Amino acid sequence: MTAFRALFVDQKKPEETSLEIKSIQLDDLPEGDVTIRVHYSGINYKDGLATLANGNIVKNYPFIPGIDAAGVVIASSDPEFKEGDPVIVTSYELGVSHFGGYSEYIRVPSKWVVPLPDGLTLREAMIYGTAGFTAAMSVLALQDNGAEPQDGKVAVSGATGGVGSFATAILSELGFSVVASSGKQGREDYLAKLGADEVVSREAFQPEKLRPLDKEQFAHAIDCVGGKPLSYLLSTTKYGGSVTTCGMSAGYQLSTTVYPFILRGIHLLGIDSVYCPYPRRKEVWHHIATDFKLDSLLDWVTTEITLQDLPEALEKNIQGGILGRYLVRLI
Repeated sequence: MTAFRALFVDQKKPEETSLEIKSIQLDDLPEGDVTIRVHYSGINYKDGLATLANGNIVKNYPFIPGIDAAGVVIASSDPEFKEGDPVIVTSYELGVSHFGGYSEYIRVPSKWVVPLPDGLTLREAMIYGTAGFTAAMSVLALQDNGAEPQDGKVAVSGATGGVGSFATAILSELGFSVVASSGKQGREDYLAKLGADEVVSREAFQPEKLRPLDKEQFAHAIDCVGGKPLSYLLSTTKYGGSVTTCGMSAGYQLSTTVYPFILRGIHLLGIDSVYCPYPRRKEVWHHIATDFKLDSLLDWVTTEITLQDLPEALEKNIQGGILGRYLVRLI
């Protein structure tokens, strides 16, 4: 076949990286059971980090980033997948140590590949991407632990980020009352349109003094940032409530005591979308295609770009200038 395009990050000097769209051949792709013509990818915070010399994502250069991809199988040595199958690939080592989704073709292990569920297009799947998938995992974890809309308010930290935005919208779609926290000024209208019933500042979830147990405020919480906000949410969640956590942009250390767990029976639920077991991964995508689907919001939150636009968009992502989802069209 003829050459195809991919975005490469390279590092030829210490502390300095460059981005360039190059032409490569299928033989240049890493080994794998399934070769996919990529239709869409997306932008996640980790993708932005992959372009930085000190981002601690990429170890070997030159490299193709992009932790999400959706497309159509063109070749497979695994009988589970055949030519023409629409599929999704997110997480695992894609875009981290294995050439990623910012490429018109990818080749990956079949155990990373999920069939596109009925009710979802390839475009829609990548509007959700890893961010939406992680949010769906978080909501599902709350539900698995008995969370229901009548329980009361659900707090979401980092609500204008990718995961927080989708968590807010999915919870609202399911009938939950959401208190959304964000450090970005002027985002009240955006969060309200996602379905937040109340919008508070970042500082509201980071009081100067943290108490081991504070006044009960939230039935449950979805934490997307870690650090002090997570500590606060553990101390303010009501008896028997659940708190999920999936990020650490506010810090990786957690200051808490056993009190929330042994005096209020709080459940702390860790969310890992990278190595989520395959059966659970398929289950989450099924929910995204059915009861978690956000038909009325998908186009509104989405900015579609091309491969050529990607370097600028990735830089904007690192600077915190992206709101909603950036969809990368590769076909």
